[in-house]
Amino acid sequence: MSEERRRTLIDKLNASSDPITGADLALLLGVSRQVIVQDIAIIRASGVPVIATSSGYMMQVPRNRDRLIKTFVSKHIGFDRMEEELSIIVEYGGKIIDVIVEHPVYGEIVGSLHIATKEDIAKFVTKVIEANAKPLSSLTEGDHIHTIEVPSEKVYNLIVAELKEKGFI
Repeated sequence: MSEERRRTLIDKLNASSDPITGADLALLLGVSRQVIVQDIAIIRASGVPVIATSSGYMMQVPRNRDRLIKTFVSKHIGFDRMEEELSIIVEYGGKIIDVIVEHPVYGEIVGSLHIATKEDIAKFVTKVIEANAKPLSSLTEGDHIHTIEVPSEKVYNLIVAELKEKGFI
């Protein structure tokens, strides 16, 4: 039963290009969310590339060879600035893969975001606010790194230019 459920989980995640929440997977499979969390841990341990994003679980998909992966260091405080920063990237066709902070005790902490649309931004910001959570960058006085996926070097340069202009970089 457990193996069959895990195979079904993998099939569902492979079939979806969007993240699926643990609650939705639990409802679909008739188990508790905690069972899903445990199953995901076992699936990951077996080498299947499942990632947890702020919107749910998804398969880590191979990156499109036509797109570039870039990073930049940014700094801001507050939800409004966070939303503005993410919006700039998305408006140019970029995808925010993650946010990274360098914690003085724990070292590098990475939060998977996988934000590609304005709707993704709205869901993420709402979720952070409703959970009464703080952005990872609050651990480092606003300093953080983003890994983004962009269609070209030109687009990356436009994003960086606007982020500089708005005081993020």
